[in-house]
Amino acid sequence: MPEQAELSGAAVLHQARRDQVVDACRVYSASSRKRRVLTPGDLKHLVVDEDHELIYCYVPKVACTNWKRVMMVLTGRGKYSDPMDIPSNEAHIPSNLKTLNQYSIAEINHRLKNYLKFLFVREPFERLVSAYRNKFTLKYNSSFHKRFGTRIIRRYRKNATQDALFNGADVKFKEFVEYLVDPATQRDGPLNEHWQSVYQLCHPCHIHYDLVGKYETLEEDANYVLRLVGVDDSLRFPSYAKSTRTTDAMTAQFFSNISTQQQIQLYQLYKLDFLMFNYSTPSYLRLD
Repeated sequence: MPEQAELSGAAVLHQARRDQVVDACRVYSASSRKRRVLTPGDLKHLVVDEDHELIYCYVPKVACTNWKRVMMVLTGRGKYSDPMDIPSNEAHIPSNLKTLNQYSIAEINHRLKNYLKFLFVREPFERLVSAYRNKFTLKYNSSFHKRFGTRIIRRYRKNATQDALFNGADVKFKEFVEYLVDPATQRDGPLNEHWQSVYQLCHPCHIHYDLVGKYETLEEDANYVLRLVGVDDSLRFPSYAKSTRTTDAMTAQFFSNISTQQQIQLYQLYKLDFLMFNYSTPSYLRLD
């Protein structure tokens, strides 16, 4: 029965991932004075599928478009059969999926207790570079250039041109990092979801996820979730072949002109994501 052996191997792996999160949270809460209770507003990233009793916390830049497509198939009651038939912009329309913050407190607690909860994570700095490349280097993301680019250039670029100040279209990675580690940015409120930590988006120290999937093993982890839900005969996770995807080598390249001090500050910002999800400190960092 190879199927059973395969499942139990996966079960052991996922138990180890859950333990890792619990251990990191224990260490963190022992050192932290911040005790907080979740409010419904903290739950807007948790997508709910009533029919299969499933909750997915989406993390931008970790295959979240394809997962939202899959969730639309799962919740669509036959409206869709192939996730890839759903245009990507449609997957991101909020009204197409129900999130946990739309329920009453009693309903929220019931679902958190009884539904299968999962999320997908990625090496934190690779995710960060992926977000930078996607939001600041592509022509079509002018809304991000206007919203964040202009602010970043105004704050961190000396002698910026009028064009740069107006359009915000050519933010350098170095400037983006300056923005992230600036205490003023923290005071402005939560970071945008594309570069907010998984810890802040999905609250894994408060919500006990049954499954932690990884971008590095996306297809097998995703199909394991679908198998547990019992839909793997009719639905497969879209297979990935993105030639432009951000790699470790690319990430190292982007980090090569970031100062040691800023590398340390940036690592602090995402430290919990590194620890909770068992990502080792990148070899290209100069943390000494």
